Amino acid sequence: MSAPIEPTPLTTDNSPHDGDPTGGRDAAAPDRRPALAALASGLRTIWGNRKARIGLILLGVFVVLAVLAPLIAPYDPKDNTFERNVAGSAQHWLGTTAAGEDVLSQVIYGARISLVVGFGAGGISTVIAVIIGLSWGYMKGILADVVNFVVNLFLVIPGLPLMIVVATYLSNGGISVIIVVIAITGWAYGARVLRSQTRTLRGRDFVESARFSGERAPRIIFREILPNMTSLIAGGFFGSATAAILAEAGLEYLGLGDSTVVSWGTMIYWAQNSNAMLTGQWALLFAPGLCIALLATSLTLINFGIDGISNPRLREGSTGR
Repeated sequence: MSAPIEPTPLTTDNSPHDGDPTGGRDAAAPDRRPALAALASGLRTIWGNRKARIGLILLGVFVVLAVLAPLIAPYDPKDNTFERNVAGSAQHWLGTTAAGEDVLSQVIYGARISLVVGFGAGGISTVIAVIIGLSWGYMKGILADVVNFVVNLFLVIPGLPLMIVVATYLSNGGISVIIVVIAITGWAYGARVLRSQTRTLRGRDFVESARFSGERAPRIIFREILPNMTSLIAGGFFGSATAAILAEAGLEYLGLGDSTVVSWGTMIYWAQNSNAMLTGQWALLFAPGLCIALLATSLTLINFGIDGISNPRLREGSTGR
C-alpha cells in the first residue's frame, strides 16, 4: 500500500517572490554597489602605487599630529615662560624661540593651519574649477567667449603678486581670508583642463542620447559628463591643495597673514625677524620648512596613484615607477 501524498505547504514567510528581479527591494531605489566597487577599486589602485602609498603614510602622520596636537605637544605653543633662544635639550628638543616658546610644540600645532588652508582652499578652488570648466566646455557662443576671456585673464596675471595685492587689501582677516585669497586666484588652470576634457566628451554618444531625450544642460553636465572626470578632478584637488599650502606659507612669511596664529609660515616669519640663523637657532627655520616640504611632497606623491586610475598604463604592475 503506497504512502499517502502530503499536500505541499503554502509559503507564509516574507521571502521575495520567484521571478522578482529586484529581490523584494524597491525598484526605484538606486543600486549603489557599482559605485562602491569603483571606489574600492580606485583606493586599491592608489594604495598599490608605491609612491602614492608613501604619500598617504606621510599625510596620515601630519593628520594625526594635527588632530592629536593637544595630546602630543609637550607644551602650549604660545607659552612664553621659558628661557629665550635655548638650543635643543631634553626639555626642549628643538629649542625655544626668541620669545621663549617651545619650537617642537609650535611645529606640531602648525600642522593644523597648513592642513586647513590646504584642503579648504584646494576644495574651494576645485569646486570653482569644476563648475566653470564643465559649463565652459559644454556651452557655445558668446557666453563661452566671455568665460574664455575671464579665465585667460586669471591665467596671465602672475599668481603671487595677485595674492599679495588681494591679501594686503583684505589684511587682518585671519586664516579665512588667506583661504579665500588662495582659492580665488588658483582655480583658472584647473578650469581650463576640465574644459578641454568636457569638449572631448561633449560629442560622445551617451551625451548626444541624453540631449535628444530632452535632458537639460545642467543635468547633462553634472550627471553624464562629471562622473567621467572623477580621477581628473581628484588629481586637480591634490594639486590645488599643494599649491595652497605653499602659498599660505609664502603669504605668512611676507607678514600678510595673521602673525598671532601658530603656523609653519608664521614660525619662519618670526624666525627671520629675530635673526634666528645669526643666533644659531637653525631649527626655527629648518623644522617648519621641512614640514612644509614633506606635506607638499605627500600630496604630490598621492597624485601618482590617482594618475593610475585615469591612465591604465600607469596601473600595470603597480610598480610606482
